[in-house]
Amino acid sequence: MKRELRKVPANMLSLGLGALTHALRLSFYADFDNGHWGELSVLNAAHAAEILIKARIAAEHPFLVFEELPRSTQTKNANLEFDDLFTKGKTIDYADLPERLWAVTGETVPNLELFKEFGRLRNAIQHFASHPKEDPREKTLGFVFGVIDPFINKQWGLFAIDYNEEMGDHYEHIFDSLVARDIRPLISPDAAEAWSNLGYKPGATAPAGYAKWFEDAMARALPKPRAPKARQKHLLP
Repeated sequence: MKRELRKVPANMLSLGLGALTHALRLSFYADFDNGHWGELSVLNAAHAAEILIKARIAAEHPFLVFEELPRSTQTKNANLEFDDLFTKGKTIDYADLPERLWAVTGETVPNLELFKEFGRLRNAIQHFASHPKEDPREKTLGFVFGVIDPFINKQWGLFAIDYNEEMGDHYEHIFDSLVARDIRPLISPDAAEAWSNLGYKPGATAPAGYAKWFEDAMARALPKPRAPKARQKHLLP
């Protein structure tokens, strides 16, 4: 069982990033044969956040993501086995994750109120309906880049902007959507290099302050050019 438990944090991180990738696909793009991509983006983004926070908690010990562990009377064998966790264990609910994360690691969930609000939105959508006057894609992108992005960057040095199911030049495809929605992600070196090579910059219709923010963020993300080595002078003996 110990060997299986050691794989849990990495498996959860991979799965959480997979859910994040799908959430961004559903929020940046559309499918005319399926009108629920917006609502599904909310479900996937909330699921991604839940798994990623649990991955960080599980890095301390996998048992810490459980609200209830199987009792000795519920196990098939004398010792607690991995299968027992699957069938009898109960993990922490979404709403309780921030407190468990803080208690276990001392870390906090970024933009906690947004995290809670998005959880309520997720519950509303999956149990009855989405809000008729709100765009769920907008909510998903705000949540991803307001909560998940700073969290995975601090914990693992990752950037949400790098996770997208669109193959190829997905940085190019999403640029206008980011600017139009006034979304200011943490810009990864890969995204900065792609946008720099394409000559992408916010246009005249960009939100106030966006162009200056983009310039500064790109400067931080792009690799710094190495200064040429000074020639060493060799003195004659």
